[in-house]
Amino acid sequence: MKRRRLLISACLIGANCKYSGGSNRLPEDVLRALRERYSLLPVCPETAGGLGVPRTPSERRGERVVSRTGADVTAAYRAGAQVACRLCERFQCQSALLKERSPSCGCGSIYDGSFTGTLIAGNGIAAEALLASGVAVIGESEIEKLL
Repeated sequence: MKRRRLLISACLIGANCKYSGGSNRLPEDVLRALRERYSLLPVCPETAGGLGVPRTPSERRGERVVSRTGADVTAAYRAGAQVACRLCERFQCQSALLKERSPSCGCGSIYDGSFTGTLIAGNGIAAEALLASGVAVIGESEIEKLL
């Protein structure tokens, strides 16, 4: 039986693509369980959109994404979201496991754009695009939905 493919934030499998240069690697037992059930397809929408590592932290403000320095980085976030959507379409991913609270991958809650750690209801740019294309988006705190 062919395993389903699962789009996953690259930082969750240990890729050092987080804005700080680190990762958000899931525990090894969780990764093992995911790999037993799915073919994992990692993507970092932020680096796929052309942003480097490390990079200045960014947060979503309405339809825009701005860095802590005030630079508008929306175009890079939108380009990365398009890459994630194309990957899902190309590899027939019906679900995505994404990093919560991220301005690209956050689903359900994201930082409010004030860089104070304040969360608001909303989605990151890539999560929003994936949801609009019919992909089920799950944050890492809800991983049990996949297992």
